[in-house]
Amino acid sequence: MKNLSVTTFVHLLFSLTITIVVATLFIFWSWNTEKHKLNEMYHYKLIADAFLSNIQLDLTPKELDRLYKDFSVKNVNLETAKLDIEKHGKTIFGGQSLLGSVRIFETPTAHYIYVQRLGYNLMLQDDRPKNYTLEIGLGVGILLISVLLLLYIAILRKLKPLKKLNKEIQAFAKGNMQKRISYKSNDEIGKIAKSFDDAILHINHLSASKNLFMRNIMHELKTPITKGRIIIESIDDIEVKNVLVRAFERMNELIEELATVERVTTQGFVPHLEMTSISDVISKSQELLMSDKNCEIINTGDRTILTDIKLLSLAIKNLLDNGIKYSPNKKVLLKTTNNSIEIISQGEMLKHPLSFYTEPFSQEEKRNSGFGLGLYIVKNILDKLHLGFKYRYNNNNNIFIIKIQNSHHKIIS
Repeated sequence: MKNLSVTTFVHLLFSLTITIVVATLFIFWSWNTEKHKLNEMYHYKLIADAFLSNIQLDLTPKELDRLYKDFSVKNVNLETAKLDIEKHGKTIFGGQSLLGSVRIFETPTAHYIYVQRLGYNLMLQDDRPKNYTLEIGLGVGILLISVLLLLYIAILRKLKPLKKLNKEIQAFAKGNMQKRISYKSNDEIGKIAKSFDDAILHINHLSASKNLFMRNIMHELKTPITKGRIIIESIDDIEVKNVLVRAFERMNELIEELATVERVTTQGFVPHLEMTSISDVISKSQELLMSDKNCEIINTGDRTILTDIKLLSLAIKNLLDNGIKYSPNKKVLLKTTNNSIEIISQGEMLKHPLSFYTEPFSQEEKRNSGFGLGLYIVKNILDKLHLGFKYRYNNNNNIFIIKIQNSHHKIIS
């Protein structure tokens, strides 16, 4: 029941209720019909016995009238009744006793009781008012079903805006940041819609502020870097000059990485997929790392893959950088297989699950360097590329694994 949607629950509830009402009406109709037949037979038998036992007494017209009144019957013309019975009627009961014989006929408009004794014939017609118990019961049942159907339709119409609200929220979740949620009613659904619309406005405002801040800070960083590069050209010491050039180039690369991270974490971002090889991705990662001495490569599973080479190489570079930074020997091993890329480095086992470190600004208590964004960036990139990310600890080594076997990254032999 917990997993049922509200609409499905309403469907089931009203279907069950209407089924119960219909079944109750059918049982009532069957019971009332049977009871009505039994009551009629008992009543007509009682009339027959009363008239058969009194016929021999040669009753006066007044006594007969009183008897008719007591049993709510009236005397009818035998020939007229016979014609009606022959055209439209049927026999529903016939019997004989020591007092005489009796037959009961039914037509669409009347019930006849035919009494016969020693050549004395009497045709009586039931003069009781029609019993409308069955009709009233069926009418009440039909009215109840109609009310239930109207309530069912009214509730579905009331819940219909929830589907629209759900679609609008999903559109926003998929990256349509300009999506607005509107609902005119002031009921609970309208209040929820208004709350979501307010949240969207707040999120858009925060996103715009973040983007403006990122652009400004990157612009402010580029200005001193450009001035520094100009000043470097005046330095005569080639060795010092090369070190400074390399440092400024690294700063430019960091700014580019920061811009890449900003794009990746945007909901509407779509990676640029292209055919490349694992070895090309690793080479690009080494270029970003700017250090070949601390990284050993064992490429046993070089294959062609469909991916965003810039993003994947950036993710691998961050894992390599983390491995070098936090391992005691400042060394890292990169190993490839047919289905994965493994980054292996010495060190203590992580104290928390991997999900803890893929949150922004998460790091071990003793690690004071960095901002705790490395694995957060890696996880965001791999999610955008639909790649798996796992961790295991084996033989004093931390092993981070990128799974590359899926629908978006087909391995081609």
